[in-house]
Amino acid sequence: MIVLEGVSKSYDGKQVLAPTSLEVPPERCLALIGPSGCGKSTLLRLVVGLIRPDAGEIRVGGAVVRPETSRGLRLKMGYVIQDGGLFPHLTAGGNVTLMASQLGWERERIGKRLAELGELAQLPADLLNRYPAQLSGGQRQRVGLMRALMLDPEVLLMDEPLGALDPIVRSQLQADLKRIFQTLKKTVLLVTHDMGEAGYLGDEIALMRDGRILQRGSPRDLLQRPADPYVTEFIQAQRPLWTEETA
Repeated sequence: MIVLEGVSKSYDGKQVLAPTSLEVPPERCLALIGPSGCGKSTLLRLVVGLIRPDAGEIRVGGAVVRPETSRGLRLKMGYVIQDGGLFPHLTAGGNVTLMASQLGWERERIGKRLAELGELAQLPADLLNRYPAQLSGGQRQRVGLMRALMLDPEVLLMDEPLGALDPIVRSQLQADLKRIFQTLKKTVLLVTHDMGEAGYLGDEIALMRDGRILQRGSPRDLLQRPADPYVTEFIQAQRPLWTEETA
């Protein structure tokens, strides 16, 4: 469903993404993980067509991502960023239904879809009349997810969607996202810096460093068969809450 072939990107002469080839099969979730600045978010923005690669080719659903095709392809992709990325002057409902309204959906169809998504994302209907500033971080993230799903896209691209949330809300949303992924069977490319989140939500993990994918596989693969010493270093840096020193 998502294919990158030799895709690279540089800014001001500095390479942010080395030539990268990557495939994400239909109905699977690949979690991109790694330190800040390793190229995860750049890769995601390249796929959605917000920036252009210096070299290589990107295909989504078989169609090549180019300036002339990117707008149409974006209608087939849901994009979720940290804190929802909502328009502050629109209500939650207005944010969710913005693209459907611009595309000329009938009011009855919009209302039915909005109700379906509210139930799926477990967002009470009365919150749809509130503005983003009147919502909690978790509620804004649920609205952002509903907006991404409004047009029933084939692909979900999620850039650190839960990074700014407190641990309890984050845990609740992780469980809801896993349920939604299993229910809707979308193709998902998820960026996170949290190994536990990547292992919980992703069918596979791709660990990045300095614009390169060091290893791709299951959490067990990365833990037991690291392809690079940094893989072990990164995993060990994800400190557990309880150790012999803290017990």
